[in-house]
Amino acid sequence: MTVCIAEKPSVAREIAEVLGATVKKQGYLEGNGYQVTWTFGHLCTLKEPHDYNGQWKTWMLSSLPMIPARFGIKLIDNDVYARQFEIIRTLMQEADEIINCGDAGQEGELIQRWVMLKAGAKCPVKRLWISSLTEESIREGFSHLRPETDFRLLYEAGLARAIGDWILGMNATRLYTLRYGRNRQVLSIGRVQTPTLAMIVNRQEEIDHFVPEPYWELKTVYRDVTFSSTHGKFGKKDDGEKLLAEVEAADFTVTEVSEKKGKEAPPRLFDLTSLQVECNKKYGFSADDTLKLIQTLYEKKVTTYPRVDTTFLSDDIYPKVPAILSGLKGYETFTSRLAGKKLPKSKKVFDNSKVTDHHAIIPTGVPATALTPEERKVYDLVATRFIAAFYPDCEISTTTVTGRAGQTGFKATGKRIVKPGWRTVMASDRSLSPVQDVRQTPDNVPSSETSGEGDAVLPEFAAGETGPHKPFLKETWTTPPKPYTEATLLRAMETAGKSVENEELRDALKENGIGRPSTRAAIIETLYKRNYIRKERKSLYPTQTGKELIATIHEELLKSAELTGMWEKKLRMIEAGTYQASTFLDELKSMVRSIVINVLSE
Repeated sequence: MTVCIAEKPSVAREIAEVLGATVKKQGYLEGNGYQVTWTFGHLCTLKEPHDYNGQWKTWMLSSLPMIPARFGIKLIDNDVYARQFEIIRTLMQEADEIINCGDAGQEGELIQRWVMLKAGAKCPVKRLWISSLTEESIREGFSHLRPETDFRLLYEAGLARAIGDWILGMNATRLYTLRYGRNRQVLSIGRVQTPTLAMIVNRQEEIDHFVPEPYWELKTVYRDVTFSSTHGKFGKKDDGEKLLAEVEAADFTVTEVSEKKGKEAPPRLFDLTSLQVECNKKYGFSADDTLKLIQTLYEKKVTTYPRVDTTFLSDDIYPKVPAILSGLKGYETFTSRLAGKKLPKSKKVFDNSKVTDHHAIIPTGVPATALTPEERKVYDLVATRFIAAFYPDCEISTTTVTGRAGQTGFKATGKRIVKPGWRTVMASDRSLSPVQDVRQTPDNVPSSETSGEGDAVLPEFAAGETGPHKPFLKETWTTPPKPYTEATLLRAMETAGKSVENEELRDALKENGIGRPSTRAAIIETLYKRNYIRKERKSLYPTQTGKELIATIHEELLKSAELTGMWEKKLRMIEAGTYQASTFLDELKSMVRSIVINVLSE
């Protein structure tokens, strides 16, 4: 008998239906030579300190650091889990073959291997590796089952991550709680959690200590368009007023009108982080909300595997694109324009070198019915971005008008969409409208949003034209950094605290990001639950408890996003086979020993 083990009962039912295992049993489904069973996510976990040494049950500084000679696993203490595990163990003990049908990722590999290890499975094991739960994908996956050995490094990386988090979390939490915790307050410290909290606390300190300073800009209104002086900012008002007086005495002359054609490629497809960022910005969904919603869409077979960190597709997806597009019901207005045409195969969409285990999140083409309003919003983002990827570039015209009043130069720029291309699909995301025409307010002190700078559509100007204008000196105050939102925090975690807008540069920094796409939402939720951060509208603020914890930690190793990002890179290298898990853990053990010595000697 072949035993298949999935990560959830719902996934097991989908697999069983395809395999013809339709007879319901206690804790599994059977039929056609298969027994399909399931876990509930994690059934097993690493042992607690007291499981290795009875003296470690009591929190004492003298017992630190706690580093077991050999780590072990145990069942999570839960009656439902225990009953299901006994069913799994019985099935595995009698199985001729086991097929690991866990989620196709590092965490899924770890969950299932721990269960098989605890159950004492001895028979051969194969791996089902799929990116969607459609019948076609499941059948294709079972026709290309892979040997368990192909995923040994994936498991080693997951195991190193779990053990590393245990070593640092258990020891640092007890160390700081015993040394500094007042009234038995537990000071929780984690490899990713603490640097993330430190980023929020540090940002708040920047805001609290920010001293606003004024600066002045010389502008002028000519033909209802605001032009900015090329001089830049004035630190002293007197300097600006001196130049204003000179400008007021002269007419405004247009010296040059230039137009530059440009193109905007469609936005990248979604990885998990970019989807969480977009949902937070557009709908205010938390990272955890978005992860749950996209996971549900995956289980409803309408989108592909969500816990991914790439925005690219592999070449083998390209032949499937027409069928996926034709299955997107409700989007025919956009997909009909692509039907029957040869679709573009852009390197910004298809790149095998940027895809490892999984490709970007895309729709499967299965009709999306019976979705909740929240699920529909997330699905719509995924579907429209996928369709837009095969539309032409958006063609833009940028007009720059330069002028002069006396000896002072001025400039205004405006943009307009010539051909919307992919923007017709994502109309709600358009920042530039083909019909946008911005005019000035009558008070002659226009806001930057209506100033002819950037996205405004400018009227026709001719080089050499001249006329009266209304110059003014605009006073502005420097502003503090903005508090993190979940969207900006996710981006900061992805780039280890570096502020990066460029997508290609951000891709390069992802290797050093802190946490993984699948765990960042849980890290943020943990900070909420432990009362280290709070949310007001979309902004995140550290609580007094969170501030005090970071102030207490003098070890930069524990709160540096950059150093944590280096550890994350090493975990990826373990997965790639270019770094040893044992070396990573030896380094972490050595670091923890040093931290214990340093804190006790403070």
